[in-house]
Amino acid sequence: MSLRFHEIAEARNRILNPLTHDKMALLAEICDVSPGVRQLDLACGKGEMLCRWAADHGAEGVGVDISDVFLAAAHERAEELGVADRVRFERGDAGAYAVESQAYDIVSCIGATWIGGGLAGTLDLMRPGLRDGGLLLVGEPYWISPPPAEACEALQVEAALFGTLSETLDRFEAAGVELIEMVLADLDSWDRYMAPQWWALSDWLRANPGDPEVAELRAFLERSRRSHLAYGRRYLGWGVFVVRPC
Repeated sequence: MSLRFHEIAEARNRILNPLTHDKMALLAEICDVSPGVRQLDLACGKGEMLCRWAADHGAEGVGVDISDVFLAAAHERAEELGVADRVRFERGDAGAYAVESQAYDIVSCIGATWIGGGLAGTLDLMRPGLRDGGLLLVGEPYWISPPPAEACEALQVEAALFGTLSETLDRFEAAGVELIEMVLADLDSWDRYMAPQWWALSDWLRANPGDPEVAELRAFLERSRRSHLAYGRRYLGWGVFVVRPC
């Protein structure tokens, strides 16, 4: 999906992953987010995690994202929650961001491990910013069960890109980190993430009938609905994995 398509589809979503507010709050509790905790969020999207944790727990941090649209929403959210003095957002390629060495208690990349070419590469990007005793949070899909070829085709993803949960554990261990907790999406989490995209895309198509990318956006909407209902809910899981260097 192009960045423009992503921005259009996510117009109605505040969290740009299948992570509900309740699960985000649980994750903060698991990670003992508290006043003074510093977090770096790579590919932060609309900055909901940083803003919410700053408002609810007194944390502070930095978010990096390439989308001006998402960063504008992040700045607006920080002002709305009264935390603009505790969170900062920077526009840039999260995969090339100059991470301040050992400056953060939490370094997160939630659902964007493409910034490092995959799970292992993204962990390599995250680790330098982590203080001793700190936590890495990685949002990553996994296969609930091995998908058939038609599921991969519909979801437009290669089977080898992700693993089952146990294979994901193997990948973490091979990357030199220890899995210590996780918060997994359920079907409702997925639906709350995907279904608002269909509404946003439908609204956009109605409002922009003359756009040169209308046909492509319409095909994307139709594929998104059908692939999620036919295959995504059955085969594709997602979770935030809490890990730390071994």
